[in-house]
Amino acid sequence: MIFRFGIWFIMLFGGIGLAYYIDSILFDTSFYHNLVFQISSFSFGLLLMVLLVRISRTTGRTLAKYGRQGDIKRMETNLLVKEGVYQYMRHPMHLGLFLFPISVAFLVVSPSFILIIAPVEILFMVLMIKFFEEPEAISKFGTEYLDYKQQVPWFCFKISCLQELLKKIPKN
Repeated sequence: MIFRFGIWFIMLFGGIGLAYYIDSILFDTSFYHNLVFQISSFSFGLLLMVLLVRISRTTGRTLAKYGRQGDIKRMETNLLVKEGVYQYMRHPMHLGLFLFPISVAFLVVSPSFILIIAPVEILFMVLMIKFFEEPEAISKFGTEYLDYKQQVPWFCFKISCLQELLKKIPKN
């Protein structure tokens, strides 16, 4: 868990620093002083951040409601969740987290973060799912997860899936 938070920290602050450096090389940085660009970029980033929080809340509450049995630590699950949005996609929380680098890119008003760094960070997140999250789920839930994996895709972009992703789930 600490390793993953460290990765997020590096992606966020390293991405911002690298983005400003790349911006200074590749772009005319006069857009930093353009108030319309600043406000529109920041507003869009804020909207994406609100979506990210809503998706995280929905998926987190779904996990808390259906993924816990007995007395276990907060933020842990011991049951495979197939209810709610998890019936449509295996990694809905990650789909929401893909908005994080994009929203930060717009919040810091950086074209190179938007065009270069955020897509690379999202690709990195997909690789982490493939090489860390999926094997962990298989070792934790065994054949039940393998069956689930055969029936449910990583992500789903159908309207019904996205509506379920943005649905308000009451707190337990």
